[in-house]
Amino acid sequence: MNATQQHLLDLHRAARLSQPAPPLPGRHDRSVLRDLYRRLQRNRRPSRPSEPGTPSPSGV
Repeated sequence: MNATQQHLLDLHRAARLSQPAPPLPGRHDRSVLRDLYRRLQRNRRPSRPSEPGTPSPSGV
């Protein structure tokens, strides 16, 4: 089942249950990808070295 078929099925189900229609497929793709990119960039940044005298997580 492709995205269009799933959307039509969801539209039908929402209409039968008197619920609001679901958003179009792909409508939020750009914002999801932007948020994912930002999260990856944030995790990729090198962490600051620990201060002298502060033990590292490994205890060394």
